[in-house]
Amino acid sequence: MSSQDILEQALKLKPVERFIVVEGLIRSLDEPNRSIDAIWAVEAEKRLLAFRSGKLEGIPMEEIFKDEE
Repeated sequence: MSSQDILEQALKLKPVERFIVVEGLIRSLDEPNRSIDAIWAVEAEKRLLAFRSGKLEGIPMEEIFKDEE
């Protein structure tokens, strides 16, 4: 069944049923990627260690958000 066939069938559903399908599809696109999460966890740990050892300087929050006021 092609994506066009699926769409045509979905459009025949009642509105609440279409909502359930759409919500399920959107959620499937927003699932966490464990491998990317693991890479970011390692990177965050490296940055924290660099900051604590003085190899990396922090930026004051006020400086980051000064243009948002």
